[in-house]
Amino acid sequence: MSQRLLFILLACLFLRSNATAQVRPADNGDGTYTNPILHADYSDPDVVRVGDDFYMTASSFNTAPGLPILHSRDLVNWKLINYAIDVQTPLDTFARPQHGNGVWAPAIRYHDGSYYIYYGDPDFGIYMVRTDDPAGDWDEPVRVRAASGWIDPCPFWDDDGKAYLVHAFAGSRAGMKSVVVLHEMSPDGTELLDDGVLVFDGHENHGTMEGTKMHKRNGYYYILAPAGGVATGWQTVLRSENVYGPYEDKVVLHQGDTDVNGPHQGAWVELENGDDWFVHFQEKQPYGRIVHLQPARWEDDWLMIGVDGNDDGIGEPVSTYKMPKAAQPFDDAAPLTDDEFNQPELGLQWQWQANPEAEWAYPTAMGFLRLNPVVDPGYRNLWDAPHLLLTKLPAEAFTTTTKVTFHHHFASEKTGLIMMGRDYAYIALEREGDELVVKQVVCADAENGAPETTVATQPVSTAEVYLRVRMAAGGVCQFFFSTDGQSFTELGEPFQAREGKWIGAKMGLFAIRDTHENDGGYANYDWFRTEE
Repeated sequence: MSQRLLFILLACLFLRSNATAQVRPADNGDGTYTNPILHADYSDPDVVRVGDDFYMTASSFNTAPGLPILHSRDLVNWKLINYAIDVQTPLDTFARPQHGNGVWAPAIRYHDGSYYIYYGDPDFGIYMVRTDDPAGDWDEPVRVRAASGWIDPCPFWDDDGKAYLVHAFAGSRAGMKSVVVLHEMSPDGTELLDDGVLVFDGHENHGTMEGTKMHKRNGYYYILAPAGGVATGWQTVLRSENVYGPYEDKVVLHQGDTDVNGPHQGAWVELENGDDWFVHFQEKQPYGRIVHLQPARWEDDWLMIGVDGNDDGIGEPVSTYKMPKAAQPFDDAAPLTDDEFNQPELGLQWQWQANPEAEWAYPTAMGFLRLNPVVDPGYRNLWDAPHLLLTKLPAEAFTTTTKVTFHHHFASEKTGLIMMGRDYAYIALEREGDELVVKQVVCADAENGAPETTVATQPVSTAEVYLRVRMAAGGVCQFFFSTDGQSFTELGEPFQAREGKWIGAKMGLFAIRDTHENDGGYANYDWFRTEE
């Protein structure tokens, strides 16, 4: 094993622990729930039920670790328990931020005692990972087919033992889109046996058809596929009595008269008692693609989703609905937000902006996280920086505070709390000459290389400082600092958070410096806490 790979694996092993959350649950506690079930960016969710347990995965794009694994007992209360991949391959490619690339639209399935996740990397092909325990170790990814622009794959094992894989195309790479192709696959799921059969063309009525999920029920083959684009799309169901078609099509869920735009791309789940449910996303900039749960039912062998409130024959999303009749939820089920940094590993909520190096951050059992400032090798701005340690936004409005002690040794060393996206802003401590200052910095149009602008600067007399960001509904942020943890001073101007590439904005920590110095400074983060 190379030294670089060893460093990467060690860094990713730090991203494992149980942290607590301070975010309002979707479960109302009275037998009902309110959408979204996860007000966090779990894009393109897919779910599988095995007994009384539900497991969800989602797109993770360029971040490491990737392919989050969430667990539920009732489809409403979810707990992040693992990741299926520690780093992304090729290692050298993903050593640098690859915004919007990487893991797209996975499908999770259970077959013959094993869990499988298939995902498309639009630049490198279709991959599969496997495990016997979703909370445990996953096998190294197997590239099922090298390809450009093949996305959103889903495996399907038929009653006769044959295996298939269905997928869509990214027009940006393949030069084609809105069509669905089906392949026969080896029964072990490791390779495709042909070049595929076109089974549906969505150009006429279902442009940008993607997100394919395949099932079989009551003698019909079904392909669930969203269309119409991320922000404005709808959910389509295709069905045929022959695996290769021809397939009929029906729109079964759309926005209708609701305020839930583009409700589509997700998972049909059948409970043990026969009840049907559908998990999908809604794009809500700058929060990303948040997760909703809809009731579903079968009518004339069509899966109908949501509630048809305006009698147009198509389902619409529900706001509040009765809970699924499933097993009891976890007592501590909640999305992760907080980390006390008391364990020799980081909370599962943390992801790097690229494959990490071990020396960027060291968890400790001494009650702090050590961040070492990384030398800036000429980044245009932090959009290019791989060493950002980030987490998803947990709610529409919240306040996040972190406590840091900055042991600064040389000029230009900087550490702080960032709200990251195509535009970003942060509050940071920086050594300027012999003085320590706290500053708010904004970078508009970061993805196109725009420079940072310092909005406000104030000297501080102590290296132990509390940094805070408060987000209001709609994503407007204000930054604060304190030297005693009690009285906070507003710094700078309001900042409108902006989404990243295919993802929502993220918040987190960073440390950086201009030049390499012997025995450079470091930042000890005591805790990271969020509340609504």
